Amino acid sequence: MSAVTDRPRATPTRVEDIPATRRVPLNQRVPMLLSRIAWYVLCGLLGVTMLVPLVWMISIALKTNGDINQLPPTFLPKEFDFGNFVAGPAQIHFYRLLLNTVIVTVVSTFGAVASSMIVGYGISRIEFPGRKLWFALISGSLFVPGIVGLIPLQHLYISLGVIDTWIPLVLPAFFGSPIFVFLARQYYQSIPRYIDESALIDGAGHWTIFTKIMLPITKPVWITVAIMSFQLAWNDYLNPLVYLTTSSKFTLSLGMASFLSDTAGSQYNYYMATNLLFMLPPLALFFLAQRYFMEGIGSLGTISK
Repeated sequence: MSAVTDRPRATPTRVEDIPATRRVPLNQRVPMLLSRIAWYVLCGLLGVTMLVPLVWMISIALKTNGDINQLPPTFLPKEFDFGNFVAGPAQIHFYRLLLNTVIVTVVSTFGAVASSMIVGYGISRIEFPGRKLWFALISGSLFVPGIVGLIPLQHLYISLGVIDTWIPLVLPAFFGSPIFVFLARQYYQSIPRYIDESALIDGAGHWTIFTKIMLPITKPVWITVAIMSFQLAWNDYLNPLVYLTTSSKFTLSLGMASFLSDTAGSQYNYYMATNLLFMLPPLALFFLAQRYFMEGIGSLGTISK
C-alpha cells in the first residue's frame, strides 16, 4: 500500500510564473512605488525634524560657555563638559525637587489608575439605571477645559486649609479623569461578557471579578493610563504654581522655571543638562511600556455596545 504525499506548490520566482490574474499592470505599479517612496521620504523628514532639537539640546548640554558664545555657532561641541550634569542640577537643589516630584507623581498615577479602572468597570459591566446618561456626562466633560474649574477649586482648597500642600496636586486624580474613564470603559467593552457572567454564576462578587479577572485582562489599558497620568503629573506646571508657595515643596517643573528666570540667561549649558535629566524618567517609562501603550490607545476605536 503506497502512501500518497502532497507536495507543496513551488512559489513563483519569476514574473512570468505569476498567473495573469495576480499580476499588477506596470502603469499601476509605478505610481504605487512612487507613492511608497514619497511616504518614506516624508516620514524620514518628519523624524529628522523632531530629532534635531533634541540633538541640539544634548549638544548645548555638553558644551562649555566658550563654545556656546562662539560665532558662528557650531553644532557639535569642541570640548565635552560632562560637569554640566553636576553643576546644573546643583543650581536648583535638583534631587530634593526630584523627590517631591516622584512622590506627587506616584500618588497621582495610583489615584488615576484606580479611579478610572473602577469607574470604567462600573459603567461597562454593571447594569444600573442611568448608566448611559452617566457615560454621556463623562464623555461630554472631555470638551470642558480643565482651566475652567481652577478658581472654584482654589477657593475650595483655601476653605479646607490645604493650600501650600501636595493635596491639591494629588486629590483630583482620585476622582477620575474623563479621558481615562473613557479609555477604560472602551477597553472593557471589548471583553466578552460571558467571562464575568460565568464568575457571577460561580458566586464571585464584582470586587472579586474586578481584582482577580478584569485587572489582569485589562493590563494594556491601565498601563496606558499609568503612562499618561505619570507624564501629566510629572510635567504639571500650572497646579504647583497656583497651590504651592514654599520652595521646599516645589516640584521640578517649578524648579526648572526658576532656573530659567534666574541663571539660564548666562548658563544655557547648565539649563539644558538639567532639562535632560528632568525629561529622562517619563521618556524611559514610555519606552519600557510602549507595547502596552499602543494596545491601550487602540482600544479607543472599539465600538461600544
